[in-house]
Amino acid sequence: MATRSRSAAVTPSVAPAAPAPVTGLNEAESRIYHQVFESVMSQRLAPGTKLPEQGLSDLFGVHRAVVRKVLQRLAHDRIVDLRPNRGAVVAEPTVQETRQIFEARRLLEAAIVPLAAARATKADLAALRRQLREEHATLHQQNQPAWARLASAFHQRLAEIAGNEVLQRYLHELISRCSLIVALYEPPGNAACEHDEHARIVDHIEKGEVAKAIKLMDEHLLDLEQRLHLDRPQSEKSLGQMLGLG
Repeated sequence: MATRSRSAAVTPSVAPAAPAPVTGLNEAESRIYHQVFESVMSQRLAPGTKLPEQGLSDLFGVHRAVVRKVLQRLAHDRIVDLRPNRGAVVAEPTVQETRQIFEARRLLEAAIVPLAAARATKADLAALRRQLREEHATLHQQNQPAWARLASAFHQRLAEIAGNEVLQRYLHELISRCSLIVALYEPPGNAACEHDEHARIVDHIEKGEVAKAIKLMDEHLLDLEQRLHLDRPQSEKSLGQMLGLG
């Protein structure tokens, strides 16, 4: 199995690109969305952290209506929960919900792998290899949100190759929920989704070893689930500090 600790960080040679606008949000709203999203994915905002409209309005210098729209979008994307008469909090999946989500994902990807193996062309495999090289490079840059997106993109690309749009839609939702859970509960210093295991899955697919690819995918996802620490303590930092604003 791949080594669990990350390699020493390498400073990127260029500054990261600005976050892309979020569909349906204007520039100011997208900025707030990304700040909250990145703070959750980098583990600065802990599960259950309150996100008061007035507090966010003051921190970002915008009207509460702007914050409310952003929180509604974050809730739609399952990053936060909107609770009646209690406001917004960072999503806090239960242990039972976490187990059920990972169980569903393992079953779904076990169906996707053989379909992808049957349909994958040489061009598809070459594109997967290029994607894995980018994934490996990002692993060394200490950019957890970017790395998590690339790692998730590998699984989504397999679903695209499989050619079943229904399975692809279901997987997209499950990956989004798993990504949040991993970001909230993965111990610091671990790669959220092992690069070497991705490469070995492609190796098996390329060799026609479908049963081995399915087995490795199942072990890969089960191992990820078992590394989660679901008892993470609440932070004592201020909301501004957790958002990286102070």
